[in-house]
Amino acid sequence: MHVGILGGTGPAGRGLGCRLAAAGIEVTLGSRDKARAEGVAAELLAAWPGRGLVVRGDANVAAAEADLVVVATPWEGALGTVQPLRDRLGGKVVVSMVSALVRVGHGVQAVQLARGSFAGTLQAALPGAKIAGAFHHLPAEDLANLDEGLMADVLVCADDAEAREATMALVESIEGLRALDAGRLTQAQAIEAFTAVCIAVNIRYKARTYLRMGGI
Repeated sequence: MHVGILGGTGPAGRGLGCRLAAAGIEVTLGSRDKARAEGVAAELLAAWPGRGLVVRGDANVAAAEADLVVVATPWEGALGTVQPLRDRLGGKVVVSMVSALVRVGHGVQAVQLARGSFAGTLQAALPGAKIAGAFHHLPAEDLANLDEGLMADVLVCADDAEAREATMALVESIEGLRALDAGRLTQAQAIEAFTAVCIAVNIRYKARTYLRMGGI
C-alpha cells in the first residue's frame, strides 16, 4: 500500500509517517512546500538507518495520488489544503486525524464546529471521498521515536464500510496499536474533543499518555 499524508511535515504527520514506513508501507509526506517535505523525509531516513523505510517528501498534490490519504494538517488550514485536491481524492479512503482545538491559557479546548467534528466537515467538503476518523490520541513525539514501544487503542469511526475496514487495517499494521470500531462518523465529535482531555492530562502530569480500553 502507498499512503500519502497531507501535512506530513508537522509533528503528527511525520510521526505517523515514520511508524507506517517502519511497518513496511510506502509513505509520501506531503506539504505545501515540496522542498520542506523532502527535507523532513531525509531527516527520517537519516534518523533511522537500516530500518528500510520507504518514505519520500513531495507536494500535497503528489501525496493525494496515494492509495489511501491521511489528513494531518492543523485544523485551521485543513480545508484549504484538501479543497483543491477534491477531484484527486474522489473515491478514495481519506483518514482524518485532525482535532479542532484552540489554546486557552496554558491548556486547550475543543472548538464546536457547525458539522460537529472536523471529520464531518471534511466529508461535506469531499462528498466523493470515503472519510474515516482515527489516530487522534497518539502522542506525536512517541510516534516519531521508533525505539519507543506503543501500547495503545485507536478509535476509528466511519460511515463507509470500506473506509472503516481500510483504516482499522492501517492502524493494526503498526506494532502495538489496536483498532477499535467506534461506530459512525458522528462519533468523531466526541473522539476529537477528547483529544483536549488527553492534552490536559499530559500537561498536568508531564507525561505522554495513551488511550487503552479494558474489557475488550
